Amino acid sequence: AMIGIKTKNEAAIAAIRPEAESAGVILKLLDDIYPSGDEVDLVYGATGRQIPTGGIPLEVGVVVNNVETLLNLHRANRGEPVTHTFISVTGAVKSPRTFWTPVGTSYRDAIAYCGGATLAEIAVVDGGPMMGRVRFNLAEPITKTCGGLIILPRDHYLVGRKTQSEAQYKRVGKSACDQCSLCTELCPRYLLGYPVQPHLVMRALEFSGPQSAVLNKWALACCECNICSLYACPEELDPRNMCVSAKKALRPKVIKWTPEEYSRVTKEEHPLRVYRKVPTRRLIQKLGLRKYAETPAAFDPAEVEVSRVRIPLKQHIGVPAQPLVKKGEQVLEGDKIGLVPGNELGADVHASITGTVTDVSKQFIVIEA
Repeated sequence: AMIGIKTKNEAAIAAIRPEAESAGVILKLLDDIYPSGDEVDLVYGATGRQIPTGGIPLEVGVVVNNVETLLNLHRANRGEPVTHTFISVTGAVKSPRTFWTPVGTSYRDAIAYCGGATLAEIAVVDGGPMMGRVRFNLAEPITKTCGGLIILPRDHYLVGRKTQSEAQYKRVGKSACDQCSLCTELCPRYLLGYPVQPHLVMRALEFSGPQSAVLNKWALACCECNICSLYACPEELDPRNMCVSAKKALRPKVIKWTPEEYSRVTKEEHPLRVYRKVPTRRLIQKLGLRKYAETPAAFDPAEVEVSRVRIPLKQHIGVPAQPLVKKGEQVLEGDKIGLVPGNELGADVHASITGTVTDVSKQFIVIEA
């Protein structure tokens, strides 16, 4: 077993190392670059094995999980359901913190726990600054897959880039892309040899018919890390979302690389890959986040108490759970309130606080303490 951890996290490494060594677990120390957590990059850096294009780590004898998932597996073995999630709240808040909070906690309550926002008009980036989603509704719930919230001014550069419409980024891309190919030359997957070439996907904007589909195939192995759009492109175009649109367009047509084509277009690691990695510090500066990075979101061990949770019945891939409770019922923290039917892919849902069920729909269950 290996644990990937960045060398900058010296305190964490010092705390983990004795336990890891006694358990025979290897600490794989990583540079402070983005993206370090991409499983393809992580598996290659840790083992030297290259996951087949379009494949999964298991195909090269590897299973990848994040730390919170492994902790939840450990708890599941003891019969403990997932009721809380580990989250960091940072950015324009008075006291950035990292803490455990009940699943279904609203953005508003999480922000209030951190002393409130320092601005009147805010946007919330749910997830990291590169791949996270922008949200404006503070009543939205935190799910078990949420790892962090970044609170930003509504007029922040990053919010503007992330909220462009598909029509807008396609129109601008079609008129302005000069095929410099920097999006491709700095793409982490391309540098590992995978058939990802965002500049060719951008070129597809100039074509229609079969030629467009051929060029769009170069988006299929994209991991959507956003390096191309938010770091590489000198014109601040959006190759990442063009890749997302391309994959969406190809899916119903069942257009994809054949295994023979994948074998032909997949190459070895780029000789300049080590020099083209993106330092996190430089990325933070480019995204206009430096002042928020100066205050760490320190861990707060206190148990967060909320009076109301809105728990989604679908929080990840798969089918939604079906409600097991009705309005007015009393539930205890940990009670099963949603069940995935039969052998369907999904996850059962449990009450994250003790209280009364005040609303039940096909999407959510609301509990008030």
